[in-house]
Amino acid sequence: MEELTARPHTLLGDLRETGEMIKFQHTIFALPFALIALVSAPLDGWPPLRVWLLVLLAMVAARTAAMAFNRLADHHLDALNPRTAGRSLPGGRLSRRFVWAVTIVASLIFVLAAGLLNSLCLLLALPTLGVLLGYSLSKKFTAAAHLWLGAALGIAPIGAWIAASGRLDLPPVILGGSVMAWVAGFDIIYSLQDEIFDRSAKLHSIPVALGPDRALISARALHIVSLAGFAAFAALSGGGPLRWSAVIAATVMLGWQHTLVTPDDLSRVDAAFFTANGILAVTMGVLFIAARAVGM
Repeated sequence: MEELTARPHTLLGDLRETGEMIKFQHTIFALPFALIALVSAPLDGWPPLRVWLLVLLAMVAARTAAMAFNRLADHHLDALNPRTAGRSLPGGRLSRRFVWAVTIVASLIFVLAAGLLNSLCLLLALPTLGVLLGYSLSKKFTAAAHLWLGAALGIAPIGAWIAASGRLDLPPVILGGSVMAWVAGFDIIYSLQDEIFDRSAKLHSIPVALGPDRALISARALHIVSLAGFAAFAALSGGGPLRWSAVIAATVMLGWQHTLVTPDDLSRVDAAFFTANGILAVTMGVLFIAARAVGM
């Protein structure tokens, strides 16, 4: 059982615990799509190294701010939910003051990185933060929280495209919408674990609103929409065997994901959530970058 008692705080220990709290490994979901947008933007040659680094910094900072604020917003709920009671704040391993400081510093770094990219990125930085931080409150009033989370991650490829090109075009909007549907679908699957708790805490989710069976049907529908969007983006990006292979790989991974979970068996939710979706994102990222590199 995870230790729930407070421990002495040190800066190094708090930073290490922060990395665990924000689940840095989950950056794997959004980062590949930001890189896809970077290499697909209409440029002569590759984006400059400066743009790559600033996009990476902006993404890490934005996600850190969002996850830290999420843990603050859900502190009392996490303490009540047996699945989450061992997290950093309810477990006493981080203080609310420290997590607030992480949220504020990460938000400022995100705005700074956006400003260093271009004026349009800077203009959109604060609205983007509003979407990212607002998600943490959405489950308290709407079952569409899954779509809100999807929108938060779907911003990544749109922002990366703007960072590279300085303008907003249709292809990144399609890609961002596809990521939104993909994330919302797998978040519905993941939230099946908390259906009973969410009902008791009067929280909103698709499983609470529709029940497990219909929730899984809605997740499948969202994933079909996401695949259609991935295909449309591949076509707009130039098609070719590598890009179409990326869409096929995504189809296989999503199909596999939906074989892992049933309303009566949630034992493989972690595999459906992290393994299948992580493979999907990384494979698509690698294949789109390869397609750009070899001109296919």
